Amino acid sequence: MATLARTDTSLVGHWWWTVDRWNLGAVALLAMLGALLTLAASPAVAERIGLDTFYFARRQIVFLVLGLSAMVVISFLSLRGVRRFAVALMVLSVVLMILTLIFGVETKGASRWLRVGDISIQASEFMKPGFAVLAAWMFSASRFDDRIPGYWIATVMYIFVIGLLLLQPDVGMSIVISAIWGIQIFVAGLPLIIVIAVAGFFLAGSFGAYFAFDHVRGRVDRFLDPNVSEGFQVSRAIEAFRNGGWTGRGPGEGHVKEVLPDAHADFILAVAGEEFGLIICIVIVALFLFVVLRGFARIFKDDDFFVLLAVTGLLVMFAIQAIINMASTLNLMPPKGMTLPFISYGGSSTLALGLGMGMVLAMTRYRPLQRGGNE
Repeated sequence: MATLARTDTSLVGHWWWTVDRWNLGAVALLAMLGALLTLAASPAVAERIGLDTFYFARRQIVFLVLGLSAMVVISFLSLRGVRRFAVALMVLSVVLMILTLIFGVETKGASRWLRVGDISIQASEFMKPGFAVLAAWMFSASRFDDRIPGYWIATVMYIFVIGLLLLQPDVGMSIVISAIWGIQIFVAGLPLIIVIAVAGFFLAGSFGAYFAFDHVRGRVDRFLDPNVSEGFQVSRAIEAFRNGGWTGRGPGEGHVKEVLPDAHADFILAVAGEEFGLIICIVIVALFLFVVLRGFARIFKDDDFFVLLAVTGLLVMFAIQAIINMASTLNLMPPKGMTLPFISYGGSSTLALGLGMGMVLAMTRYRPLQRGGNE
């Protein structure tokens, strides 16, 4: 594609010269690192539970290819196309979440996955990008037309989604959705008293989750109690970082994957630290920072209020998911099962992230002659 001339007016040519190629490349590099780390971390896990050695690796590589392909396809959409796609994604996700509550597979007291043949679908993963774009649409519509009750529609939608998540229950996903909604409210420029009220609501909700859900209370108590050592997985992860040092023990030489049940998933960063060292961990963090900061730099040059809110919500989703995963691995917060974007194993998460980043790329494309969100 680098040979395409700037004067090329074809669909692909126009896309290539308007899309954010730096962020496209950064996400692709994250995915390649994810494939490499899954190949390093997953064979020991698969063999330990009686599966084929490369069972998880093969599946995750397929998920990464599908996720990146979806990202590229979605990045061709116009702003109107992004909104329409978000509506369809949100409706489908809500239907699947309701079906999950009825027919979902229960694991550790939670029903978050809907099994279809050999595939497990976590519908809430796909709901996140759809919600971020629809909430932004409602906030921006209300800003420019007082007759549209956009703020109320977004609030009712938020309450409905949080209700579905807490019925599963999935407190971690509720935190991500709340962060998206809360930051969009702040960026939308609502009165300070409303922002403070929303912050108080989030704080009260956190305390409520502690008392309402046993698994949340157990994790927080273990994290705060100085007399209780870190959980098994967290302590092994920290040990792996110590063993890896700056340059790591070498590919395949790590031992943490032999004992961690989630070495290929929630704790894959520990495998990276042990086998490839602190340097590769810094590279991963730098890539996440680059994607987020580059995305914000692009939207600050755009005068479309919908684009500002929607991309902010999607980047917050991407960043918070990465922060929660890495902070849990480093024992900086109570553990919460959340994938590291494009790095750790998870089909639904990888595909949903591909859709979300595709919408980011679509909305941050250079549009010198089209403004106002009507293209």
